[in-house]
This record gives sequence, C-alpha cells and structure tokens, in this order.
Amino acid sequence: MSLRFFADHCVSNAIVDHLRSQGHEVLRLRDHLDPESPDSIVIARAQELSSILLSLNGDFADIVTYPPSRYGGIIALEVHDHPEVIPVILSRLSAYISLHPDSDDYRGKLFVVATHRIRIRQ
Repeated sequence: MSLRFFADHCVSNAIVDHLRSQGHEVLRLRDHLDPESPDSIVIARAQELSSILLSLNGDFADIVTYPPSRYGGIIALEVHDHPEVIPVILSRLSAYISLHPDSDDYRGKLFVVATHRIRIRQ
C-alpha cells in the first residue's frame, strides 16, 4: 500500500524522488500553493489533499501550534542544515514506512525523524 505525502517547499527533490521510488505519491507544495504561503495554509492544504505533511520546517513539530490529533499526519525531518544526514534519515523513515504502510498509522500523529530515532507524538 502506498502513502500520499504533501511535501513542503523545503523538501528536496532527492527526498521526493526517494519516496516516489518506494511507490508513494508525493505532491509538491509548489504545484498547489504559492511557496511563500504561511504554515497554516500549507498544513490546511495537506489536509484538503488527504496527505501526510512532510517538512524540514521545525515549526510543524510544535505540538502546541499544530496539535497532531487535528491532522492526517505530520512528518518532520530533522536535518538541521546538515544535508549529509538525509540518506540516514530517509533510510530510517523508509524502514518505518515499510512496517506501517497504512495512512491510518499516521493520522493524528507527529513523527520527528532524526538520524538516530523517530519520536512519535500524539
């Protein structure tokens, strides 16, 4: 089963291509919104498109501003201006996705994916 992601403007082509190569649908923000759209509009569009929001923007990891229970899933990749960690993060994310291929596994949750772990908040 494939997942549907909505990639924020900060998500690189390499990340999008990797997820697509795994059979997932990845919608790009730039195809649906102005790249300068505020975060509240971005996450609302992800909801409208029944997608899991994928971002490198740490703002989406703020559970006070974006309570996970209100959304269809948020995945925040912790790159911290170190693009060399992207392959490790993608490997960790892909391993998790292969064990949890259903979109219901992501609904109402925030996943903070780092090189050494995935934190899940609800």
